[in-house]
Amino acid sequence: MAYRVTLIPGDGVGPEITDAARRVVDATSVSIEWEVVEAGASQIEKYGTPLPDTVLQSIRKNKTALKGPLTTPVGKGFRSVNVSLRQQLDLYACVRPAKSLPGLATPFKDVDLIIVRENTEDLYAGIEHRVGRDAAESIKIITRQACERIVQFAFDLARREGRKKVTAVHKANIMKYTDGLFLETARSVAERNQDIEFEDMIVDAMAMKLVQTPQNYDVLVMPNLYGDILSDLAAGLVGGLGVAPGANIGDEVAVFEPVHGSAPKYTGQNKVNPLATILSAVMMLRHLGASEAADKIMRAVIAVLEEGSSVTYDLGGKAKTSEMADAIIQKMK
Repeated sequence: MAYRVTLIPGDGVGPEITDAARRVVDATSVSIEWEVVEAGASQIEKYGTPLPDTVLQSIRKNKTALKGPLTTPVGKGFRSVNVSLRQQLDLYACVRPAKSLPGLATPFKDVDLIIVRENTEDLYAGIEHRVGRDAAESIKIITRQACERIVQFAFDLARREGRKKVTAVHKANIMKYTDGLFLETARSVAERNQDIEFEDMIVDAMAMKLVQTPQNYDVLVMPNLYGDILSDLAAGLVGGLGVAPGANIGDEVAVFEPVHGSAPKYTGQNKVNPLATILSAVMMLRHLGASEAADKIMRAVIAVLEEGSSVTYDLGGKAKTSEMADAIIQKMK
């Protein structure tokens, strides 16, 4: 069976790491027709926007996309393309696994958790403005519908993955209306899913627990901002952003991408770890139902990590982006 997938190379190091992931996927038995479309800062001069309509049209048509990182200006400039993409396609669930990999020197060897982040509202709704010269305001949007949808998604994911516990993360002790609504809704949804253990935890306590006993957690579900922050923390427990994959999932389409950014200072150096993108492609293959190809890649990835001679600088090696991909492909033969 042939699958059709939208490929968005992205900005900065995006083209290098998506090329590596594409070559690895193509080396499996799965047949994929890639439709390459461009988005990001490089498209502004041509289209007047970093997110041309052709990108959205392609994703809606193909239902599945693999995306490289897109540059977001800090403190000025155009709005985050990543956020716009998630909102326009209603990719309400951001799924970011953090799992210990053999061969990596990390503080823990038994981390295996999944962060589920609500992707469409909270402070990331982008409703903010200046108040005079010396102040600014941002509005935090939390709705019962979005909370119910994301918490039910977390329970469904836990059930599908054979997980035993869902933890709702919040700050309802301080933000009593917004996070209070999230917590109230999470507890209500948990009542309908009693085959899965449920608990809730304040976000600052959760951060501490993750660096003390991460092995105690299965699926964590939370509003947008906390999910963005804690997923990076979780990545640090298992080897860093270079090995952190992600998925943005809606009812109609799914977009898979590495957690890390575009790293513009490394553009063209063939230096950056491609694993986060390759592991995102593994998630994509499982989503498509091509589990055999996904397993084949994972076995090769683990073999390369355990050997340690063909890994990038962040993992203690000297291999280039393309060389690490080549090593993984070689292990699949």
